[in-house]
Amino acid sequence: MCGRYTITVVWEDLVIRFMLDRRAGKFQPRYNVAPGQYIPAIIGGTPPDGEGPSHNRFGELKWGLVPSWASDERSGYRMMNARSETVAEKPAFRNLLKRKRCVIPADGFYEWKRTEEGKQPYRFTLRDGALFAMAALYDTWVSPSGEKLHTCTIVTTAANGLVSDVHDRMPVILTPRAEALWLDRRVQDERELVPLLAPYPAEAMRRYAVSPKVGNVRYDSPDCVEPV
Repeated sequence: MCGRYTITVVWEDLVIRFMLDRRAGKFQPRYNVAPGQYIPAIIGGTPPDGEGPSHNRFGELKWGLVPSWASDERSGYRMMNARSETVAEKPAFRNLLKRKRCVIPADGFYEWKRTEEGKQPYRFTLRDGALFAMAALYDTWVSPSGEKLHTCTIVTTAANGLVSDVHDRMPVILTPRAEALWLDRRVQDERELVPLLAPYPAEAMRRYAVSPKVGNVRYDSPDCVEPV
């Protein structure tokens, strides 16, 4: 699963990495992002002529998917993640896979390992500490009063060798090629999309133990990412 993550960079870093419009977005560094919160998300842009590069779109989505057809918004608490193995089959996800894909920018994620002393949190990053893109799906739910709620779910896959002795699942971290295809709104064939949702190579990542403070969803401070 993916239940917490970090994005500790500044706006200019996001603009450069994800080819965003340089106009300031609503963004600030986060050290302990949790489900139920509004999180930064990026949706692929559509080139004016249908070809060539375009600026991606940046915005905020509430973490925890509420499908457009849901009777109420409570499903968000159950749908913070979507399993890659069944994302093309489950009613809540299969149509979104074709038309409503996004990425969640991050520079690390947390998982907890059971030990004799209790649960020890670890932070996982790319080996070079760079920004990466987690595969996600989004949807818009409209309340009976007409209020719109924009939500998302992060796609998970089987853990790689670095993560597996801490947790059996990890977020799908997209390679540069996979990220481009995932954000390309012209691509709608699940046979092209599902193979992108593979575990990221363990040798390209690192992990280290962090403070149990990250267990508190209200605690969001730079010392969350410091090694212990």
